[in-house]
Amino acid sequence: MLNAARLQILARLENLGTVRAVGASLHLSPSAVSAHLAALEAETGARLVERTGRRVRLTPAGRTLARHARVILDQMALAEAELAHPDGQPAGVVRVAAFSSGVRALVIPLARRLAVEHPRVQVEVVELDPRESGPALRRADVDVAVTADLLDGARLAGPDVATVPLLEDPVVLVAPAGASAGTATGEGPVDLAGLADARWAADLPGRYLSTLVESACRDAGFEPRVVARLPSYELLLAHVEAGLSVALLPGLAVDPRYDVVARPLRAPRTRPVYAAVRRGAPPTAATSVVLAGLRRVAADVTAATAAVGRATAPPPR
Repeated sequence: MLNAARLQILARLENLGTVRAVGASLHLSPSAVSAHLAALEAETGARLVERTGRRVRLTPAGRTLARHARVILDQMALAEAELAHPDGQPAGVVRVAAFSSGVRALVIPLARRLAVEHPRVQVEVVELDPRESGPALRRADVDVAVTADLLDGARLAGPDVATVPLLEDPVVLVAPAGASAGTATGEGPVDLAGLADARWAADLPGRYLSTLVESACRDAGFEPRVVARLPSYELLLAHVEAGLSVALLPGLAVDPRYDVVARPLRAPRTRPVYAAVRRGAPPTAATSVVLAGLRRVAADVTAATAAVGRATAPPPR
């Protein structure tokens, strides 16, 4: 008879890679994790892990059982949810991970809507970078990951993950309302080649926004003069608002509380945004409601963005 707690440990070991990391995630000592793995090997009669010094890795049998373990654990969660709510109505907690602008633009409006339409569904949200949300989803730390493709093509995909497209998030130039930090004046799409002398704000080197600015400016024929390295969208927008810089941001990240203007690029760039869930057991009724709600909120955001674009487009000549 397989033990569910031990299956969870095995599945986490495949994702986290070390006994110590598994123990930290489950509040167990490394020795307790090792004891559970040894017991699981005794239960299955198979060698599941290989030990090389202080490191361990899953054997082919271990990887096979870990794959089945994720399906079994999700099926057990589905059974528990249906037993807890036998009327079949959506109810229960759904844990959602999202990047910061996705939390503000998608998940918070979703939670507000569900509080009215499905008050028995509780949305728990955690802010996670797209590179972090995939592992969290696979570890079953969250039920849904709202994430985005990165410039290097990294995507949360695989046979164990199903994705639901939400929207295409356009990259925009963000400038002070008075455009005092450069030459980002006028209306309509902006040609970055005209901003070769501008002062730029970006993220820390090597991170998404920094790579975005460098790539877009180089494509326009110049190296950006970066005067601020700010990992916070709020600080970056405040720097732009103060007239000290311009920046490139995904449209979702442009907070309307800041007195800045956002203009589309003549050479368009977009960031695909989607929701992801684990494959295996069907999603619970509550998770299905969350996915449907995210699609509706994303459709509202897309419609609002299109309306703003039409309102600010220059008149035809």
